[in-house]
Order: sequence, then structure tokens, then C-alpha cells
Amino acid sequence: MTVERRKQGSDQGIIGSSLEMLEIINVIDQVAPTGITVLVTGESGVGKEVIAKAIHGASLRKSKPLVTVNSGAIPEGIIESELFGHEPGSFTGASGERKGYFELANGGTIFLDEIGELPLQSQVKFLRVLENGEFLRVGSSVTRKVDVRVIAATNKNLEAEVRHGRFRADLYFRLRSVNIHIPPLRQRTADIPVFFKNFAAEIAERNNIRFEGISGEAMDFLTSYHWPGNVRELRNAVESMLILGRGRYIEADDARRYINSQHSGEERNLPVPVPRNPEQAERELILRALLDIKGNLIDLKDIVTRQAGANGPVGQGSSHPDAVEQVYSLVEMERKMIADALQRFNNNRRLAARALRISERTLYRKIKEYGLP
Repeated sequence: MTVERRKQGSDQGIIGSSLEMLEIINVIDQVAPTGITVLVTGESGVGKEVIAKAIHGASLRKSKPLVTVNSGAIPEGIIESELFGHEPGSFTGASGERKGYFELANGGTIFLDEIGELPLQSQVKFLRVLENGEFLRVGSSVTRKVDVRVIAATNKNLEAEVRHGRFRADLYFRLRSVNIHIPPLRQRTADIPVFFKNFAAEIAERNNIRFEGISGEAMDFLTSYHWPGNVRELRNAVESMLILGRGRYIEADDARRYINSQHSGEERNLPVPVPRNPEQAERELILRALLDIKGNLIDLKDIVTRQAGANGPVGQGSSHPDAVEQVYSLVEMERKMIADALQRFNNNRRLAARALRISERTLYRKIKEYGLP
């Protein structure tokens, strides 16, 4: 029976052989055929969206849409329009009617990630949809009905959010009918070799790389590492080790060198004040990256200064070593980083926000603040 449950989970994209994952697969097998609301919790990067896809894929609604919504990425002013749609003229710029995500998911499943970021006012309307499938488009007085299965996810402690008045208690109790909690990767180390094998095979095939394998000592190191970014960080690590190493055999020193190099930059600028809210935390990440750039400029200046002393002037346009370093204020550097990221990803804001390690909501606000196109 256990083997069959593992096979079903694998068919739906779930990887893992730990007892914790087998228990999660068992719950999925039980709840998927029903229409019950499911709350998926766990740290960032543990694979909450994978669980949502598995539930939908094993449900009676699998032939209908699965609509994924990142609640934390939508600016607060337009989130109700995004979720429930709007009528023409309901607000500035609403030139025509628009279906919201709930209408688009009618008959299927809607996956609301980062549900803890949903504004309190929107939580009331969301609860109404959960209770009776009814909602109003923005600017409309006509009640509409949808048949949607809701799966929500968060990395927050919603019970604590309720205590602090940031999340409605009635919505919390409605959501937690079934709670699937995904433990962090460091608590299910038996899954790490399985993840590594699957990621390595996929990445090698996609990039036409012949992977020579990994030593037992290197795998022991990866298994003992605490993986603060969970499965997402492990996948990125495997991808970088294979591509940068061109598929060569991975020894323990290679694994240590890679992991240490990924975190040395973050540790160099500590300590920093502990952020008091998520927005401040994101700003700290940007400032930390700016300080790294500043450090690189200083290093470059030192190299040019030494070369100038040994070989004479570097070039006609560099009569003084200080010309290498252009001085920016932190605000200017932040604006430049955001503009560069947007240009690099052809104005794809999701990819730019991911590269900058901030939420899409913060990126939208920064774009407006700096008057970026």
C-alpha cells in the first residue's frame, strides 16, 4: 500500500522517500477527490505549489484549470480586481470588463499562495467565496457564483497573525479544515539524495551535460547542510554545480566550496539590524546587495591603482584611479539596480523581483516611486 501511495505522489510530481513525505502523499490521496479547502504551510522554498498541483492533478477537477495566484505579488490597490474582476469605469483605467482569477478558475482549482499577505478588506470577500461561492466584481452590484476548489498556502504562522489582528479569525478557521504542513528540508534529510538525483538528471538532460556523479562524502555534506532556502536552494545548488562544473564528478570539497561561496557574500556585511516587518527585510536585502557592489568597486579601484603604479597611466581617460569609481547615493544605486534588472529580463517584473530577492508588490511600489517605465 505504501508503494502505491509513493507511485501516486510521484505521478503528480512529488519527490521524496522520507516518512514525512509519505504521510503527506497519504493525505493528498484522501483529500484530492473531495472539494474540501486545503491549507498548505511551510517555510519558503519547501514546495507548497508542488503539493497544490498534486492535489489538483489527482482530483475530479483535473481536466479544468488550475489558476495560481501569488497574493503577495499583487499591489493592494488592485488585488480585488485581480481576484474578482471589474466592470467598465469602476476605477481609473478600467476601460472594459475583466474576469478575475476566480471566474477564470470556474470548475477547477485556484491556488492562492502567500495567503497571509491578503489585505484584511479583501479577506472578507474571499471568505464569502469560500462559504457560498458568491462574489461581486469591482464596480458591480450583481452577485456572481463560481464553483472553485480553493487551495491556499503560506509561510506565515496564521494563528499568530490572527492574535496580532492581521488575519481574520473566521477565515483562518475556515481555511484550516485540512492543513498539510511541509517540514523544512533539514528535518527530512532522507529526501535530499532523492531530490539531488532527480534534479541532476533533469538539468543534465536539459543542458546536454554528461554528469559523472557525486561522491558519498559530498552527498554526506549536502545531507548535513541546513538548507535555509529548502528545496528551491537545493535545486539551484545542483544546477550551478552541474553547469559550472560541466558535469564533472563532484567531490566533498567541490560541494563545500560552492555552498560557502553562495553564503560568504551574505555574511560579509553582517551584522545588520533585525528587520521589524517584511518590507523592511526586503529593503535590507537590496541595501546588502548595494554594499556588495560598493565593495566590488573598491576592490576594482585597488587593482587599478596597483596597475597604475606599476605600469603608468591605465588609459587616456583615467588620469586618476578615482575615475574608476562613480559615486552613487544608496537611493541612486537602488534605482539603478531595479532599472538594470527590468532591462535584463525585458521588463518581466516577476523575474526581476526574483533576481532582486524582493516581492513583486515591493517591486511595483519601487517602480512607481522612482518613476521607472
